[in-house]
Amino acid sequence: MYDDIMREVSVEYEKKRDRQEREKRKRIEYVYKKIPAIKRIDEDIMRTSISMAKYILGNPEGYKEAVEKAKRTIESLKMEKAFLLTECNIPPDYMELKYDCDCCKDTGYLENGEKCNCLKQELVNRAYKMSNIGNVLSKENFQNFNIEIFSNEKFPGEELTPRENMIDIVGIAEGFISNFDEANGENLLFYGTTGLGKTYLCNCIAKALLDKNKIVIYQTAFTILDILEKRKFGKDNDGLGDYQYNLLFNADLLIIDDLGTEVSNTFTNAEIFNIVNTRIISSKKTLISTNLTPKEISEIYTDRVFSRILDKFIPLKFYGKDLRWE
Repeated sequence: MYDDIMREVSVEYEKKRDRQEREKRKRIEYVYKKIPAIKRIDEDIMRTSISMAKYILGNPEGYKEAVEKAKRTIESLKMEKAFLLTECNIPPDYMELKYDCDCCKDTGYLENGEKCNCLKQELVNRAYKMSNIGNVLSKENFQNFNIEIFSNEKFPGEELTPRENMIDIVGIAEGFISNFDEANGENLLFYGTTGLGKTYLCNCIAKALLDKNKIVIYQTAFTILDILEKRKFGKDNDGLGDYQYNLLFNADLLIIDDLGTEVSNTFTNAEIFNIVNTRIISSKKTLISTNLTPKEISEIYTDRVFSRILDKFIPLKFYGKDLRWE
């Protein structure tokens, strides 16, 4: 199945490049019609380039002076072209190819042959069947975040109001995003009862980092356990097992939602510790969201899992009235 996904994605990238070429040709035709002199300049540049190439082939020993002269001519023509475009309020790069991803120029691969992040994320979306996440993130993001829905009245047992607390949490989340590329060992633990905005804020962070071309894996603890069990017990029937498993370790950000909903046993505890610990060692960021309190986490998981989470994660408590009922 992985090979099928790769073929599908490769076709999509080919279509994307074809579309960019068509749009470029349309822009060129528009400019030539609006500013005929530009077409003459492009033809002069082409003739000069061809003459230079022919001269190099015919004079392999003494072509440097002629090449320099040709370069100066081409540079002068380009400057004239840029001036004419600017005069007509057309950007200088208007006739160039426009890429959806400048890093790989819509090929999916970097110059060193490695997969570009845009390709990796596309494979993530396909492999995890996350096509619906776009609809969620279009609504649940920082741009649509409304701090006013959180109560500004004192909450029993807490110094800050739910709104003041959320302002602090959002500030930490924004700092987490801004400093994401730093090897600062920052990881986040969102905890609190249901309906307090934990999942919404997870989506906000995911959207912000996806916009920065980061690889984000967002899965519930139950789904992650399913991936682990399929791989360990040979239940992988779609050929995605190793790929999905490796992404849990290699994604730029792993968001584990609803920690504690999975069945807890020696196997699950060991595997969750392995994922979290490996990501910490390799300076990969992790965000855990749970309805459990730190005390409840310590009762469910082994001491080493609990201590690792508390030691390497910033615990952020969500409290207040259930916003879904509100």
